[in-house]
Amino acid sequence: MKTKVNKLTEAGSDIDYVSAAVSASVKSFRQQQKLSLDELSRRAGVSKGMLVEIEKGSANPSIAILCKVAAALGISVADIVNVTADPLAHLVAEEDIPILWQGDKGGTARLLAGTQGPDMIELWRWEMFPGEQFASPGHPQRTYELLHVEQGELTLTVDEQQLQVPRGSSAVAKTAAPHSYANLGELPLVFTMAVAEIHS
Repeated sequence: MKTKVNKLTEAGSDIDYVSAAVSASVKSFRQQQKLSLDELSRRAGVSKGMLVEIEKGSANPSIAILCKVAAALGISVADIVNVTADPLAHLVAEEDIPILWQGDKGGTARLLAGTQGPDMIELWRWEMFPGEQFASPGHPQRTYELLHVEQGELTLTVDEQQLQVPRGSSAVAKTAAPHSYANLGELPLVFTMAVAEIHS
């Protein structure tokens, strides 16, 4: 079954907000580090053309591409979409929580909050309708995901290992390997996920 696993979200105010944040952040961080587009492309393994479109605000990059660009810049995805800050405590208002993935049946993944990179922690909330799935090629070594299912049943696959996570249960995964989340059941799936990426 072919699914739109790399789609961020449909056009609208949220994607406009995310595109603007991503465009400004990537360009700013790249220039601060005095990196050319060619060098960032080489480090991230992302085409120069895609980086140009991202910086122009006209691209709709997948979560996987955002992860690669963030890692190449030594920052977090949360840094790129502006849900981090320097103070000891800060609020991320509901209207500022971006949708970074939307499934073909209306499911969503929201980056609720995150710390600054390169060592980073992110908090996500996923909603998936029956038949939806999301696949990732894998993150840097020493990346861990903690997942808790609030509703439905999550099918978590890491490399060749598949795990069924029912409502009320949690799972821990090392996600340097390719992995995916899927709703193979008949009910909507809702789960929260914390991601820790440790470089030091």
